[in-house]
Amino acid sequence: MHRLAQLDHDFVWHPFTQMRDWLKREPLVIVAGHGARLRDVQGREYLDANSSIWTNLHGHNHPKLNTAIHQQLKKIAHSSALGLANQPASLLAAKLVAAANPAAAGRRPKLNKVFFSDDGSTAVEVALKLAYEHARRTGRVEKPKFLSLDGAYHGDTLGAASLGHIDLFHKSFSRLRFPTDRVMSPYCYRCPFNRAKPERADAREYRKCNWECVGVVEKKFAAQKRKRNPYAAFVFEPLIQGAAGMISQPHGWLRRVAEIARGQGALLIADEVMTGFGRTGGSESRLQAERWPGKPPQGGTPNLLFACQQEGVQPDFLCLAKGLTGGYLPMAATLTTQKVFASFLGEYGEFKTFFHGHSYTANQLGAAAALASLEILSAGPSVRARQTLQKVLRDELQTLWPLPNVGDIRQVGLTAGIELVRNWRTREPFDLRERAGIRVCEAMARRGVLTRPVGNVIVLIPPYCTTPRQAGRMVGVLKTAIIDALQSGAT
Repeated sequence: MHRLAQLDHDFVWHPFTQMRDWLKREPLVIVAGHGARLRDVQGREYLDANSSIWTNLHGHNHPKLNTAIHQQLKKIAHSSALGLANQPASLLAAKLVAAANPAAAGRRPKLNKVFFSDDGSTAVEVALKLAYEHARRTGRVEKPKFLSLDGAYHGDTLGAASLGHIDLFHKSFSRLRFPTDRVMSPYCYRCPFNRAKPERADAREYRKCNWECVGVVEKKFAAQKRKRNPYAAFVFEPLIQGAAGMISQPHGWLRRVAEIARGQGALLIADEVMTGFGRTGGSESRLQAERWPGKPPQGGTPNLLFACQQEGVQPDFLCLAKGLTGGYLPMAATLTTQKVFASFLGEYGEFKTFFHGHSYTANQLGAAAALASLEILSAGPSVRARQTLQKVLRDELQTLWPLPNVGDIRQVGLTAGIELVRNWRTREPFDLRERAGIRVCEAMARRGVLTRPVGNVIVLIPPYCTTPRQAGRMVGVLKTAIIDALQSGAT
């Protein structure tokens, strides 16, 4: 075993990892990366098919990001945001506000205040605390409650975890969390209201229903209102729920439920930790014409960076992290409205301050990387490359339908989830203890493609720099791995 691998075994505790299994074999030790490729300590190369846990946008060792960080490092790496401002964070806040308020948004609430933090969990935690206290201070709700989706995952800090509804992750900490309500997510493939028989296509395309899932949400809000304690906020991942199993929402669902929540006076908290910064597409004029009501701004359609914008939904809180710095440094942001901000204004002696913070809030290196990343995202070549990659990925994924263990393929922009089943005709799932998803990913790693499953769902989220040939290899290796790991009985 390599010395670094042994050091890892001796001292490192990995997240979301069964460490007994981890210690049975030598781990891959990554030492370098370039573009969509990673290299381990043994000199072997791999394709990064999940963008280093959904964070990397433009590829590893990107010269523009490297330069931005290097230039900032020559000035200062970090200074406190408690009582001090800094240049890159101020510029970044202005850029995020501009991206979060496309011209077509009209009179929807403007997101014009940015609170920086460290990661996705803290971005959601900030939104949760702000929404809670805002509801109390404005006199709307005395004991604020929150509604999120079944299968929700919004982070691991205790507030964010309280919004989560995945027993495997959250049940053991139930006595530490505060209670929140859940409502069904629009999981078309396994929806009890979907009368369609399985087909070889994305279940959203052939579903047969009457939007009963929307009706369930409406009833949930109405029932809570009758208790004279309406929900303070509705929390959701727009277009696709990541840790729930890449559950993709049918077109129109988000817009419908957002209107219901708004009608009941609830604030909207959009968790775009995974979906933000172009990950769900949004650059195609057809999508924008269909999903953003109103007249496009002069000069053509905007380069929409956030998933909720594709359904014309403007939240009261927008939570960002992961891809914010292009996958280089831990940084997060929570955007909110002037109305929320105003409820925390007062004289010093009133102590209406938002008493919450982080040591590395508004870190200069992270902000510099984020500014460079936003510049890349808005450049024409990057927009066109994302459009091309989205189409290539869609075409390549079609080659998986002949496999009997592929039940559903859910793609939203540059995210894809391939749900593995015993047989596609019955939709019968594998028991999690069978490690079906893990076995497939292990088989992929042996062939030079790295990703990580969500239960029985294989996730493909390539960096935006991925070439058509590399995307084809990712899917081709996945196909071979499914055959070897599941059809041949390999373990």
